[in-house]
Amino acid sequence: MAAAAVALTVLGAPSARAEGRGDIRIIKKVVDGGTNVIVGVSKPVTFPIRMTVKDNSGVKGVDRVSTFSTHNRGGPVEWIDTSCVKKSKTTSDCTATKYVDPKAMPYVSDRDPDGIAGQWQVDATVNANDKDYWISDRIALYQFKRAATLTTDASPEPVSEGKKLTVKGKLSQASWKDLEYHGVGGQKVTLQFRKAGATSYKNVATVKVISAGDSVKLG
Repeated sequence: MAAAAVALTVLGAPSARAEGRGDIRIIKKVVDGGTNVIVGVSKPVTFPIRMTVKDNSGVKGVDRVSTFSTHNRGGPVEWIDTSCVKKSKTTSDCTATKYVDPKAMPYVSDRDPDGIAGQWQVDATVNANDKDYWISDRIALYQFKRAATLTTDASPEPVSEGKKLTVKGKLSQASWKDLEYHGVGGQKVTLQFRKAGATSYKNVATVKVISAGDSVKLG
């Protein structure tokens, strides 16, 4: 569950399979800046997969970068392009740009498109100037999530200092089956407050949404 477009950085994730020739290796990798990839119901999402590649002869480029669910292998994520910037004689920083359109989500699975949410992996093939190459599965792991929204309304407005303020809200999550947002239950919602001039929020109250579609009342 996440409420903002926020993928996980994994350095040294265990490879499911790796093969190649020579000393070329991917020594660092970051998906979407180390956040989660969040996909809603209408807006296409573009995200980068960044890799630092090293070989004693220098890096020629990247042949293939694929990404998919570790448990379902589905997902309509397209590979737009890859660019590499030479950092030294032996090292280059390469970025593969990925694109996903929510409108394609309903067609990725005959059972449950929402089931492809969760942990995803990245596979990549890199090449060196001396014809060394490295094919590696699972160079990185990250979270691919359905977007969530929280609508709120406070009353009365304005409210006098020391008086009771009631806040009502509804928690919804994107469904890739019908490309709509639906209320979700079983989640805890916390109301926070920050005084004018303060730098941090304080928890005021926490409630649990019992049933999908229920309104939450805090006050």
